[in-house]
Amino acid sequence: MAFTDKQIHCSDCGNEFTFTAAEQEFFQEKGYTNEPKRCLPCRQARKAEKGGGSRGPMQKFPAICAQCGKETEVPFEPKQGRPVYCSTCYSQMRQNQN
Repeated sequence: MAFTDKQIHCSDCGNEFTFTAAEQEFFQEKGYTNEPKRCLPCRQARKAEKGGGSRGPMQKFPAICAQCGKETEVPFEPKQGRPVYCSTCYSQMRQNQN
């Protein structure tokens, strides 16, 4: 199927942008059925607004390993009554399960 460049109006800023033949072919290969609604600057602004792709550093929470007693940090807030393990002990537990 031959594609030709297509002009589309951005749903955010209203400016016209080109949906190139190469982009259309890419969309078809990926199985996308909808055309883009936003121009590149508006897509980038929306992505930055949502934090897409460039997340800041992951929040870590202090914890004590339930197996070895070592102080550690985990990427979730520990809950009372649930064991938390340091990365070494957690890895050992996972290996023992397999």
